[in-house]
Amino acid sequence: MTREQILAALGALNGALVERGVMGEICLFGGAVMVLAFNARMATKDVDASFQPPGVIRELARQVAVSVGLPVNWLNDCVKGYVSVRHEATSGSLPQFDHLRLTMPTAEYLLAMKCLASPIGAGGGEADDTSNIVFLIRHLGLRSPETVMDIVSAYYPPPRIPVKAQFLVESLFEEGRV
Repeated sequence: MTREQILAALGALNGALVERGVMGEICLFGGAVMVLAFNARMATKDVDASFQPPGVIRELARQVAVSVGLPVNWLNDCVKGYVSVRHEATSGSLPQFDHLRLTMPTAEYLLAMKCLASPIGAGGGEADDTSNIVFLIRHLGLRSPETVMDIVSAYYPPPRIPVKAQFLVESLFEEGRV
């Protein structure tokens, strides 16, 4: 989904919320944040989010999918397994709607999530995940793998952080990618 497609879908969702007289809140994660808030990517395959009220948002998102020709799971909450107990959200530079409030994780929190979820040698979204991590490290001006891993451990307990995350971060610095 491009920036324009995401905004059109969220605008349609806002319109459906207006018709219902319901206020909604969506905390965007992952690629949608990289596209909308940071302009770091051109597109994302879907919109990972947590949302309130969940039942209403889920139902209306399906209706929006049908009306604008998106996959029914364009808006999903598959990210919930990565949400930290230290959830820090901001509206940042995200657009806002009259019946739909958008938030996103802070850049540090998003970096921690991306590191936790990063696949190494697993194919799939690896290139996007790694490029997002590189972007966020640069955006935050971080200068060492230890600083990055300190941020990750501020959001997630060390036993939950896979060793592969540390290997990835160290390799990014060793290879001069950040």
